[in-house]
Amino acid sequence: MGRARRSLLIPSLICAISLLLTFHNASSFYLPGVAPEDFQKEHCFFVAIFRYQEGDLLSVKVNKLTSTKTQLPYSFYSVPFCRPENIIDSRENLGEVLRGDRIENSPFTFKMREPEMCHVACRLVLDDKKAKEFKEKIEDEYRVNMILDNLPLVVPVRRLEQEAPPAYQQGVYIGVKGQYAGSKDEKHFIHNHLTFTVKYHKDLQTDSARIVGFEVMPFSVKHEYDGKWADNTRLTTCDPHAKRTVSNSNSPQEVEANQEIIFTYDVEFQESDVKWASRWDAYLLMADDQIHWFSIVNSLMIVLFLSGMVAMIMLRTLYRDISKYNELETQEEAQEETGWKLVHSDVFRPPSNSDLLCVYVGTGVQFFGMMLVTMMFAVLGFLSPSNRGGLMTAMLLLWVFMGLFAGYSASRLYKMFKGTEWKRIALRTAFLFPATVFVIFFVLNALIWGQKSSGAVPFGTMFALVFLWFGISVPLVFVGSYVGFRKPTIEDPVKTNKIPRQIPEQAWYMNPIFSVLIGGILPFGAVFIELFFILTSIWLNQFYYLFGFLFIVFVILIVTCAEITIVLCYFQLCSEDYLWWWRSYLTSGSSALYLFLYATFYFFTKLDITKPVSGILYFGYMLIASYAFFVLTGTIGFYACFWFTRLIYSSVKID
Repeated sequence: MGRARRSLLIPSLICAISLLLTFHNASSFYLPGVAPEDFQKEHCFFVAIFRYQEGDLLSVKVNKLTSTKTQLPYSFYSVPFCRPENIIDSRENLGEVLRGDRIENSPFTFKMREPEMCHVACRLVLDDKKAKEFKEKIEDEYRVNMILDNLPLVVPVRRLEQEAPPAYQQGVYIGVKGQYAGSKDEKHFIHNHLTFTVKYHKDLQTDSARIVGFEVMPFSVKHEYDGKWADNTRLTTCDPHAKRTVSNSNSPQEVEANQEIIFTYDVEFQESDVKWASRWDAYLLMADDQIHWFSIVNSLMIVLFLSGMVAMIMLRTLYRDISKYNELETQEEAQEETGWKLVHSDVFRPPSNSDLLCVYVGTGVQFFGMMLVTMMFAVLGFLSPSNRGGLMTAMLLLWVFMGLFAGYSASRLYKMFKGTEWKRIALRTAFLFPATVFVIFFVLNALIWGQKSSGAVPFGTMFALVFLWFGISVPLVFVGSYVGFRKPTIEDPVKTNKIPRQIPEQAWYMNPIFSVLIGGILPFGAVFIELFFILTSIWLNQFYYLFGFLFIVFVILIVTCAEITIVLCYFQLCSEDYLWWWRSYLTSGSSALYLFLYATFYFFTKLDITKPVSGILYFGYMLIASYAFFVLTGTIGFYACFWFTRLIYSSVKID
């Protein structure tokens, strides 16, 4: 008896030590949301002095149903799929809720490194309502999204090149439409059998494993069995005892009223050389990566070449002009000169609607700060795709806190225009852009509510957004405005006459509308290739994680907005037109018009949206994006021209 107890005690001590080591390793530091989890093939637990071994339980979570045809997400259990005994909602962050994510538990559970074959999830008998719901979702090409250990479920798709690694389709289609051989009637078939492949990387020292891949192959199978259905009924189409597996969809399961559907799944475990830190690399590998790289480099080279030419022309021309003006000795010679020096007494005259310009400039600074900090965090890897909703949450919070800089820059400019009511300008800065976006967003959200989609923002989240706006952003805008207004007034380098100078008749190519529209082409040309990939990731449900390239494109956008505005501003001043304030903002801001036109082109050429509500949602969100792009690029152009005019007029001798 004593020898038997000693034989049980030794492995028990080994198990206990391994548990302690596991807990010790779990205390290591990792970034929030990206800490690895180790799974054991044999998990030790004790009852009295007896030791049991069992694999760690893996629970698959289900996320929203998505479709590129409707752009309306739905929760998984809005369709009559198999349900667990108790449905438990996972806590979503703000970004996840705004994206329409609804993460819940599922009936798909299995144990680590213990393969399963033909596990029955549930059996359903469809009535007319359930059959209609399945048919509608199959018709609209909805996909089921699942998550295991924070990895999304993907379907591997072979590429044309045989040696190339497979591309990955995010989510699995609920079903497909097809026809029986010899029939022209189109039927709906459901994917009721899923073959999961869990890839893991094994630690040779501890025998623990980390999940590095979660793939699936869907099949449609009309399951059969003998006798009446019971909980222990064995299927004849797929039987683990007879080693009979599902490998094709030759006998598919049709979706019709009064049809019986049996949902089953297999689980395979596959050891992989991919380490946990690199497990997202395969997901983020884009199908057309060579085209993407070539396009980015090509765009970069063209823009850098144009920027170099513009900078050279401007430096040579300005140097000659300033030298010539400074060599003038008499008033008569100065009067004979034409060009930008003649409007020195009017160039800093406050524009019409100067209050509105201050508001838009302040909002643009707020956007610029948000984009810059978000890009930096993304490039450093803090906004990884494993942290769903992290990017949107970060952008919202940064937008709120950047209200401080919006108020500061708006009131500084307002004071330079001899304004005195800083509270009024702060109020308009805090409400003009956000209120416009909120109204559009509220209308779109009402449409989504009408479709009973999970993409509709709940009341609690809407309240949180309003709190962020009124409780944090608005007070910060007022604080920034107060600080900015207390600063000394920005002094003009030259004096302004009381009587405005008459502007001579302008050439056709200096027409304000023409020059503004021309000015937006170059900034848009710098980003439109990257814009294609961004739109694809948003509307075609694909991964996007090339933030390094995106940051380079953002820098190119800043440079091109600044340079094209400076060039056109210089030509405008040379033609003795001193009304440059608004035109400098609109010149680079007009690139937003081209962005919206490109979004329209993308809608009709790349998307397969047919429902009116989905089309309204697309154009509504792209209108918000274009409006934000207008504010951002317009502010960049304005500050570039503002710096340029102050520089050149402070460099010449004014008599």
